[in-house]
Amino acid sequence: MQYETIQYETAEAGIGVLTLNRPRKYNAVNQAMMKELEQFWAERENDPDTRIVLLKGNGEKGFCAGLDMEEGLELQKTMNSLQFYQSQARMGRLMLKMRQVPQIIVCIVHGAAAGIGLSFALASDLRVISPDARFSAAYINIGLGGADMACSYFLPRAIGTGRAYEFMLTGNYMSAAEAVNLGFVSRLVERDRLMDTALELARTMNGKNPAGLRLTKEAINVNLDIGGLEQALSVENRNQALLYGEFFKSPA
Repeated sequence: MQYETIQYETAEAGIGVLTLNRPRKYNAVNQAMMKELEQFWAERENDPDTRIVLLKGNGEKGFCAGLDMEEGLELQKTMNSLQFYQSQARMGRLMLKMRQVPQIIVCIVHGAAAGIGLSFALASDLRVISPDARFSAAYINIGLGGADMACSYFLPRAIGTGRAYEFMLTGNYMSAAEAVNLGFVSRLVERDRLMDTALELARTMNGKNPAGLRLTKEAINVNLDIGGLEQALSVENRNQALLYGEFFKSPA
């Protein structure tokens, strides 16, 4: 379908590129973009031809500055508590959908990834960033809580509770160097190398067993919530048995 606030193209077989496309607004997410992203991820759920999605922001300013606050403030004037809650739940479901789709999501970040921009990076599977990248759980800076849009779930698991609490309670930015040192990102490269590096990773993954990629993503995400080693082993053993039966055993 044709989009207005995002762009999507196939880079090569198996690899797609999703671009947040409101560069004059720092790629801030408005209602139109929210709707288009919901539609986009719903379509990927039944898209076996796409194995990896590269997610990036258009323009020189940065990846995503968060929600479109100009639009948001106008909407909030008309919302009661229930309507605001429904809006919150809608944003949260977008992060959940990014985890549920079978594609591996590689987030490419330059400049700021703040608020929902941070959540997009957190909900992705890999992150490739430039030296000017910076991340902020900016929710608390606008008078709301610092735990928002799945941040309180993802960030402590990604970097540990000590620093995650600090970032969520202060709204301070995490620098690119901190993101590397805390193990939050996969690669730090110069801005002009971002796409090449992300494509290199995507091509490596694209050369693997497609079912193996999907089941590996699923296992990692399930194991984030599993309470013990025995359950984790059960998921891994199931996946490997399925793959063995499909790819290594000849039909009877």
